[in-house]
Amino acid sequence: MPSQSLSRREFVRRSSLVAGAAAFPFVSRLPVLGANNRLNIGCIGVGGKGWTDSTMCASENIIALCDVDDRRAADAWKHFSKARRFRDFRQMFDEMGHELDAVTVSTPDHMHFPASMRAIREKKHVYCQKPLTHTVWEARALTNAARKAGVATQMGNQGLANPLLRRDAELVKAGVLGQIHEMHLWTDRPGQWWSQAKPRPTDTPPIPKELDWNLWIGGAPMRPYHPTYVPFHWRAYWDFGTGAIGDMGCHLLNLATLCLDVSDPISVESSAVGANNETGPASSHVVWEFPARNGKKAFTLHWYDGGTLPPAALFPGKKYVENGVIVAGSDDVLYIPSHMGGGEFRSGRRYEDFKSIPETFPRYQNYEPSHYQEWIAECKGGPKAYSNFEIAGVITETVLLGNVALRAGQKIQWDPAKFRVTNLPEANQFLTKSYRKGWLA
Repeated sequence: MPSQSLSRREFVRRSSLVAGAAAFPFVSRLPVLGANNRLNIGCIGVGGKGWTDSTMCASENIIALCDVDDRRAADAWKHFSKARRFRDFRQMFDEMGHELDAVTVSTPDHMHFPASMRAIREKKHVYCQKPLTHTVWEARALTNAARKAGVATQMGNQGLANPLLRRDAELVKAGVLGQIHEMHLWTDRPGQWWSQAKPRPTDTPPIPKELDWNLWIGGAPMRPYHPTYVPFHWRAYWDFGTGAIGDMGCHLLNLATLCLDVSDPISVESSAVGANNETGPASSHVVWEFPARNGKKAFTLHWYDGGTLPPAALFPGKKYVENGVIVAGSDDVLYIPSHMGGGEFRSGRRYEDFKSIPETFPRYQNYEPSHYQEWIAECKGGPKAYSNFEIAGVITETVLLGNVALRAGQKIQWDPAKFRVTNLPEANQFLTKSYRKGWLA
């Protein structure tokens, strides 16, 4: 949509922080690589999901590893024994930036933007875990910076490459459900995976010797170490994570990413249990309203977490599983019991009934490695990856506007061109955040 793209470029021009980032001189040129040439990749965060991200890129040259926790990184240190090791990604860029073609970013949410923007400033290709950023402002800024730099990008939502999910998208796009008017997403997070709606820990146990706590905190406000944050439950805390919506929203919107327009809602409204200024709520229901446009009718997106679920009447007789998607159209309803695709039609129709609808998305025998290979292929001059930042940035903006509504505690009206909440000025504080000195990319 040209008018929206223009407004986003204008936002970057007017924003002093992003303008400053865009003004940094690029210190390298994009290499021209053939399909058989290997990329030199640096991996930022190599424990947990970072282990997956680094090993899935092992077809290339992994020349640098960066992690603040030696215990979590132990497998990667051993597996990629020839790679140089760093704790601070800034030092990695300072010392090896001239050798790197690309990076993976697999840190907690609050450090996605500083690491990815540093890479983009230096014209490195970037693979970054979901959600793309920690704030709405960061999503807009990173998308525009990647476009300006001309680098290959991909957000880590592997389910997007699943052939079942791609078939669902082809069918919805072909109109088998009719005119789409509602989409419902739900997850068992939090509750089953971590707790929210709780105060900040007050005790101060010693910092493990393997962990550099100052670097783990990074750009967030300093606070004492506590094991509730590391390695996983940081997701609950606003300073570090994005709650259940940030964790699962980009996954559960995989289908919409391929076949629906969920950019630039006009309003977002939420109801929540246990919301506070420290963590996400214990449970929530969030509703985004999208306007009629491009020949499509107005569209409503619902989110449920922490035990709340869509109305049973949407798919009578169906017991909803822990994570799922329902797409409701004028002619039929599709129920998908995950974010990976492959579900049931309320009408009783089967996938075999739609053999005449052609396949339009690539298929792979093993979809998870292929999600990474799509990015690697783009790095080498191939087609854009399906979750490149032009797409992932929009999805992340939409998801994180849900958190703005949750934290504001009221319905918000959104103006994407002016990048502001128009009816509740105090909610605009949740679009962005401050950074500790030395960490704003």
